[in-house]
Amino acid sequence: MNRAPLIFLGIFFAIAFSWTGIILTNQISYGSLTPYVNADDGKAYPQSVPGDAARGKLVYQDLGCIYCHTQQVRQPGFGIDIERGWGERGSVARDYIRESRVFLGTMRTGPDLRNVGTRFAGQGGREWHIKHFYDPTITSAGSIMAPYRFLFETKAIIGDASPKAVQSLLPENHQPVAGSEIVLKQRGEDLIAYMLSLKDPELYPEEATKVYVPKAEPAKTEHGAHGAESNKEAAK
Repeated sequence: MNRAPLIFLGIFFAIAFSWTGIILTNQISYGSLTPYVNADDGKAYPQSVPGDAARGKLVYQDLGCIYCHTQQVRQPGFGIDIERGWGERGSVARDYIRESRVFLGTMRTGPDLRNVGTRFAGQGGREWHIKHFYDPTITSAGSIMAPYRFLFETKAIIGDASPKAVQSLLPENHQPVAGSEIVLKQRGEDLIAYMLSLKDPELYPEEATKVYVPKAEPAKTEHGAHGAESNKEAAK
């Protein structure tokens, strides 16, 4: 008996069922989400990304920042993102509804950037990012992030110095030769604008009442504490 048609139908229905459960169910649950309008200020949240930040998002994509940074703050009990200062709250589906492409990221070699626009607001914001992109160790001692000096241009000063010169923000060992200045290129300006735009509003009212229950930790094996420590490391 030729069972090929039955095998084909079995595979087809398995795939269809999986697609329905994973894609269609999520679309029904989240596809109808709309911005939340705050009655106090009349603004709709999340807000749209302005033009320079939108260009900066393309630079972020082009540079492959998603390979080392995520943009999703985990809920309390599912990690220590909030304790690390990566956000005041966990990320929710509504946060991403204005994004045609969501950069959730693949690894956490570096910190989560979902709220980086808020995190360094008290440290000069733009100035902090200028120093960080020029040499990450200026702002983060021991950082393994590569410098992004191709976002800057060192050129001779002809006439008046450029109002966009940034060398005054850099330490002495990074100063250009006499008669030269360091200027941030447009790609760098746009990337920093995108960094500064990454900030989530206060939690939406309908989300504030939700309680996220973390999964129970697996029982200890014969390896005891070693197994528990491995689980903790995997959750970071």
